[in-house]
This record gives sequence, C-alpha cells and structure tokens, in this order.
Amino acid sequence: MSLHKEIAHAMLKVGAVELNPTELFTWASGIKSPIYCDTRLTISDPTARKQIANGLAQNIKEFFPETDVVAGTATAGIPHAAWVSDILELPMVYVRSKAKEHGRGNQIEGKISEGQKVVVVEDIISTGGSSITAVEALRNAGCEVVGVVCVYTYNLPRAEKAFEEIGVKYVSLTNFDYLVEAAAETGTISEDQIPFLKEWHAELKAGTLQAGK
Repeated sequence: MSLHKEIAHAMLKVGAVELNPTELFTWASGIKSPIYCDTRLTISDPTARKQIANGLAQNIKEFFPETDVVAGTATAGIPHAAWVSDILELPMVYVRSKAKEHGRGNQIEGKISEGQKVVVVEDIISTGGSSITAVEALRNAGCEVVGVVCVYTYNLPRAEKAFEEIGVKYVSLTNFDYLVEAAAETGTISEDQIPFLKEWHAELKAGTLQAGK
C-alpha cells in the first residue's frame, strides 16, 4: 500500500475524516460539503500519529533534505512538527497567525536564526493561507523557507497558484482522491456514491460551488 493510501486509511479509521454524500456538512464559508476533516483527532491515536509523523519526516528527507529547523503552524501543525523534529533530531519552532499583543510580541516561538533553512509543517491545506502566513513570517525573520509539508490537501488550483507565486513547494501525505479510494475499499462509501464525490470535488477545484450549495 502506498504512503498516500496508508495515511488515508489511518485518518478514516480514527474518524479524522468523514465522508457523507447524503448528509452534507456545512463549512464556515457556507459551502455544503460531503467531506469533513479534523486531523486533530489523529493526535489522540498513537498508531495514526506515528504513521503521520514518519510520513512527514520521510517527505522532508526526500524533498527538503537541507532543512535546519522544523516550524509548525499554530495550532494544528504544532504536535506534528514536534514529533517530526524529534524523528529528524532537528530544532523546532512554531508560528502564530499573528504576533502576540503582549509580552515580547512574538509571532515565531522558539529559537531561530537568520539564514537557517526551515520547513513548515501544516495539518490541512485548502487555499494555503495559513501556511503562506507562516512562510512570510519566517522570511521576515531572515530565514529561508525550503518547503511546506502537510497531512492532507484538497489539491485546489488556488493553493497551487498561491504557493507558486511565493516560490515555495508543498508536499502532502494524502488528498481527496486517495481518501475516496480508501473509503470505498473500507465500505465507508458505496461505489455508486463515488461519481457524486468526484463531481463535487471538480466543482470545488473549479471554484463554482456557492454557499448553501
């Protein structure tokens, strides 16, 4: 089994992702969705979190071997970054969505130095906004961001374009297509529900979905 499929199975097993083509979830944007992801649930399962940590570490070693520091995004990326930095025996920091309004006013927590090569660890990438905020904060601190790794992505063109514009590559452990395959294999969904899921995903990627639909 590929790593992509293995992580998809792990997420389904612990309930970190739900696929329901008949009773749609409502996202914060108002869009009706047959999928809901909460990768935070994986941190409560020792097996799943080890699979994810090892997978992220593997991707960093393969795609960003020059990494000096692992940076987690607050808050969901922090635990994964901690486990990955331990596996790779590298320093770790985490990046807030904005600077604190008290104390030292830090946006980056932990020790980091100008010129260090940093990889950002994220949980989910949809549009890429939170990851790009972290990249910009690290760059403002004088660091070189060599890449971003995440647990799951929707593979949206909007995110791909955003990362291209800032000149940063991102690599994900799994995505929507692998989740659908894994869900069909485990009987979570039926074969006749797959066309609806793929059509919804195509509309999401095309940007034609509207709130309430």
